[in-house]
Amino acid sequence: MRVRPKFEEALRTARETKTHAPHCRVIFTVYEMKRLGRDAAELTALADHLAAHGLVLEMLAGPLAGIYDPTGHGQLLFAFFAAMAETERENIRESTLEGLDAAARKGKHGGRPPVITDDMLHTVLRRRANGETVEQIQPDLITPTGRRKGQNPSLSSIYRALAEHEKRAAYPEAVEAAQADFTALHRVGSIPGQMAGSISA
Repeated sequence: MRVRPKFEEALRTARETKTHAPHCRVIFTVYEMKRLGRDAAELTALADHLAAHGLVLEMLAGPLAGIYDPTGHGQLLFAFFAAMAETERENIRESTLEGLDAAARKGKHGGRPPVITDDMLHTVLRRRANGETVEQIQPDLITPTGRRKGQNPSLSSIYRALAEHEKRAAYPEAVEAAQADFTALHRVGSIPGQMAGSISA
């Protein structure tokens, strides 16, 4: 398992609270399942660990939002969605690695379409949070470099950048792992000449 000081501290506090007040219901709350563990084995082990110590697991979002029941159908559903989360994480790692490889072969670095800069993405995120649609925001965005310099980025480019942002926010470890793998392969000159698929620019 990963070393996560804040997570371990919260887990230790929950266990100690339960030990000192065994008759109290102690709830260990995470935002969603994918914040609990890296893969299906880790997710299951942590859920079992909480149950073994008499702690109640609560997830605020995701397919199993609410109090987790480690018995019967609850356990089966948890195992199913844990496996799905692991598959999604691995797909993100592979697609990020493929995108980095494709960009490197084109003499570029990074996976996001170059027409959408970080500043533009932050503008889109801020204005969407205020209730505006991508269609309303798009005319105010100007591409600063590249073939489309001085033009508005396409709606598809904006949506791709948003999807990439959401992917990175959802599974930062998967993206970091892909970047580390890419760097290691690049160092030893072992990047495959052809990789299936890429992140389109």
